[in-house]
Amino acid sequence: MDEQHKILITELIKLIEGGGAHATLEDALKDIPAEHRGVKPHNLPYSIWQLAEHIRIAQWDMLEFSKDGSHESPNWPDDYWPKESEPKDDEAWERTIEQIFADRAAFLELLKSEDIYKPIPHGTGQNILREALQIADHNAYHTAEIILLRRLLGIWK
Repeated sequence: MDEQHKILITELIKLIEGGGAHATLEDALKDIPAEHRGVKPHNLPYSIWQLAEHIRIAQWDMLEFSKDGSHESPNWPDDYWPKESEPKDDEAWERTIEQIFADRAAFLELLKSEDIYKPIPHGTGQNILREALQIADHNAYHTAEIILLRRLLGIWK
């Protein structure tokens, strides 16, 4: 791996993990009281739970698409958003959060080990670089929404 490629991978990892000038997804999801996870404040169409679960589903789909030619994506948009506004219980919330970070770690390993420019064989021109940028962009967008909901609910620092 040449030096320029190492720099790009390092920057992509930073972008996906977040931070720097912005709050991380870990920050956004930390210490959310159970009674606030399913609230849809001020007539907004989603709750923190729905945003977290949407991040989980979309990121999982991008990870699986990147590595598995037999993967079938959920139906867009219905299967990417939970119908219920709150998790069934604390265990469901914890499973979602754990999977978000486990899948992110798995994608970062893929990012470090694959030719990021090579088209994904079962795709239509996508490559690991595109998927990395999409994960970073998608998660940053929804992280900001989670923080906004937390501010509206009075539970953001």
